[in-house]
Amino acid sequence: MTTTVKTLASCIFCKIIKGEIPSFKLLETDLSYAFLDIGPLSKGHALIIPKYHAEKMHELPDEYLSEAMPIAKKIALAQGAENYNILQNNGRIAHQHVDHVHFHVIPKPSESDKEGLVVGWPQQTLSKEELAAIFGELKGKL
Repeated sequence: MTTTVKTLASCIFCKIIKGEIPSFKLLETDLSYAFLDIGPLSKGHALIIPKYHAEKMHELPDEYLSEAMPIAKKIALAQGAENYNILQNNGRIAHQHVDHVHFHVIPKPSESDKEGLVVGWPQQTLSKEELAAIFGELKGKL
């Protein structure tokens, strides 16, 4: 594995990784950095960021993705929450507010909309033919 480092001087998350901005660091590896979110949706809300600056997940080298879910699992276990969300957004209209790939680990302590992630789910109804066409298109590109 070749570890390439890419940072952006103006990126708040790159500054946190470099120690230029303080954080409540939970865990750090050669490829990842995890810390508490300073604007949490619930107690223990944490972020996992790769130590490689990429705005969207598809731009991130795979080696930096390999640790995200194992770290998320460790944090979720440490949080002790029976219910939680793992969230990763790509782009402004998908609710990404910091242009550096990051994963949220958000405890959901109750059914209330007062803490934890609150999600709308605009489910669509598609015919089998429409699903088959989408499947064929995606499968052909994989």
